[in-house]
Amino acid sequence: MSALVTGDAVVLGLRPARLPSRALALLIDMVVAWAAYLIVSFALLLATASLDDAAQAAMAVALFVLVLVGAPIAVETLTHGRSLGKLACGLRVVRDDGGPIRFRHALVRGAMGVVEILLTFGVVACIASLVSERGRRIGDVFAGTLVVRERVPVGRAAAVPPPPPWLMGRFSGLDLSGVPDALWLAVRQYLTRMGQLDAQVSWAMAVRLADDLVARTGAPAPQGVPPAAYLAAVMAERQTRDARRAFGAVRAAGGAGGIAGYGDSGTAVGGAAAMGEASAPGPAASAPHGAAHIAGAPVRTAAPPRMPSAGTASASSAPKPGPEAEPEPDTRSATGFVPPV
Repeated sequence: MSALVTGDAVVLGLRPARLPSRALALLIDMVVAWAAYLIVSFALLLATASLDDAAQAAMAVALFVLVLVGAPIAVETLTHGRSLGKLACGLRVVRDDGGPIRFRHALVRGAMGVVEILLTFGVVACIASLVSERGRRIGDVFAGTLVVRERVPVGRAAAVPPPPPWLMGRFSGLDLSGVPDALWLAVRQYLTRMGQLDAQVSWAMAVRLADDLVARTGAPAPQGVPPAAYLAAVMAERQTRDARRAFGAVRAAGGAGGIAGYGDSGTAVGGAAAMGEASAPGPAASAPHGAAHIAGAPVRTAAPPRMPSAGTASASSAPKPGPEAEPEPDTRSATGFVPPV
């Protein structure tokens, strides 16, 4: 997917740094650079005191180029656009497409900085930054770079607006497996900030995002549906699937871990069922029509032993005459309920 930019060619989600913050960062960098230049120049002057004037002048020019020009270029290249002053102010130099800068970008900015900053004491850079809508100086224009703010005020995360009610559930059969995470992030950022964009820019960006989604899913967008509503409906469908998948995994993990669950018929299933069968008392195990110890069979709790009365105990303890005496019928039902005596 190509880079998504606003009408001012600013990458969505990046905030250009303005002149005050850039001037403060440049001031810190220049103080450090000039301090290093003076210290190294004094040490080099003591070391080359025996040389002639031409050699000392050549050493001074080389020191100026290395410390005040080469060092900032090397620092921005190695740190991907973060010097000491920019680090203190929360700024970074990036490309126009939002990517990290390389050596050629830092070289062009450093070479133009000699004229903009060192030779004119920053007057040209300040004027160019004030004229530019994104605060760019001439070196940024030639290098194709932009200074952005990395530290922004942290606010409450904006929620994705819900789709229209007549689009709810309309994309339940859409295949979303081919949509990359970068496209989902771009859609979410657009939906949370589309109210802050210009109407024409917002419409153009919604059309581009909708076309990307159609290309990834392979299904054309419905006729007559606005692009922003289509994006909101597809995003809602994805969030619904993620929630269903997440809660389904939690439920499956709970059943596999031995947490008692209950099926549609109200019978216990899972690990707790096996525990109930193992801890069932003896009368239930010896009952001819008791609960079967089979995986998945309903678990029935054993009936508590009956407490016979005095008359019943004497009658049951006395032996009955004759071999044809019938055994006492089992009054327990299949549900484990014992009627009162």
